[in-house]
Amino acid sequence: MAAQAQDPNFHVYLCLGQSNMEGNAKIEAQDTVGVNPRFQVLEAVDCPDLSRTKGNWYTAIPPLCRCRTGLTPADYFGRTLLTYLPPTTRVGVIDVAVGGCRIELFDKDQYQTYVATVPGWMKNFISEYGGNPYARLVEMGKRAQQDGVIKGILLHQGESNPNDSLWTKKVKKVYDNLLADLNLPPNSVPLLAGETVNADQDGICAGMNRIIATLPQAVPTAHVISSAGCTDSSDNLHFNAAGYRKLGKRYAYQMLTLLGYTVKAED
Repeated sequence: MAAQAQDPNFHVYLCLGQSNMEGNAKIEAQDTVGVNPRFQVLEAVDCPDLSRTKGNWYTAIPPLCRCRTGLTPADYFGRTLLTYLPPTTRVGVIDVAVGGCRIELFDKDQYQTYVATVPGWMKNFISEYGGNPYARLVEMGKRAQQDGVIKGILLHQGESNPNDSLWTKKVKKVYDNLLADLNLPPNSVPLLAGETVNADQDGICAGMNRIIATLPQAVPTAHVISSAGCTDSSDNLHFNAAGYRKLGKRYAYQMLTLLGYTVKAED
């Protein structure tokens, strides 16, 4: 059985959300060199220009989402984990995200109704996941479980659900469905949810952070990752490369703490 082939030292993380998880900042030279081959990405789409094929593992050199996306929090999440984890441990990420999407895109019961309302450019992104990003995430999650163990879920979403008082319930449904569809016990893996661009950077969606802050009340395994001090781009909606690096490290520091490591955060 596939379960017998699992390497318990291969830690896999599912990453989902909208543009800030997709990766909006330009990838810089420092982001493409020295990537530890113990940090892997499971390609969720075919990327012939990158010589990557859906369903295969590759060294996690960005882009980690789709073929032409940018730097994401997942990049420095994985790199930072490896600075603390034993040399026998590998880290893998699966990044399925769509810029501009509401959380409803990942609701397997409602996504078709939602997709019918979105603009053509978003439909093009969604089509790269076979028209159903949630199903592609589950498909890749099951593929990853043949090789490793899912240890957590990273979420960055909310900009397209401003002032949505039901957002935490919607996220809980997605989280519960993911665990059920991947045959994981309820509330068995942490859900790490990043804040939108902070008010200290004049983030235009910073008000959503008040709702994100309440997520642990709906999902007991949820932890909110602060975006305070994470620099952003001129649109005040997306982080810049430095902001993604800092935010990604903070996701990692939270996960390392949950894994029992004493972490001296850099920021």
